[in-house]
Amino acid sequence: MNKNFKIIIFIFSFNFLFINYIFSSEKDYFLTLKYNEVKVRQGPSSEYPVKFIYNKKYLPVKVIDSKDNFRKIIDLKNNSGWIHIAQLTKKKSAINIFDLALIFRKPNIYSKPIAKLESGKMVTIKRCKDKWCKISTQNISGWIKKKFLWGKF
Repeated sequence: MNKNFKIIIFIFSFNFLFINYIFSSEKDYFLTLKYNEVKVRQGPSSEYPVKFIYNKKYLPVKVIDSKDNFRKIIDLKNNSGWIHIAQLTKKKSAINIFDLALIFRKPNIYSKPIAKLESGKMVTIKRCKDKWCKISTQNISGWIKKKFLWGKF
């Protein structure tokens, strides 16, 4: 083999691997549950049995695969299954994964802390900037660090 041929093979292989990496990382994304009751099935069709039922509207789930009108999801606790796309929405929500995370009035640690958020608490995301998200939960609204959240920003 000549040197030019080896270089061409190397470049082609690198581009192929790089493009696969980009598309595989785009495959996983977050959506939220559209209704208070969402059935999770064992397979990607209505003919598969129901595995379990979620009872929490806007719960964030990570989409890890798709087939026709069904999305394979995984939740924070690693429960997985298939949900019809009509039962999912793009509304932004997240779950706090840090015990007693502080919620601040403004998006910096020098502003006034207004509340502590328990681990596992679901929040609605209003907007995000840099390393912070403005969230609301029950009657509290403020800023929390993104690294404390799992879900759709």
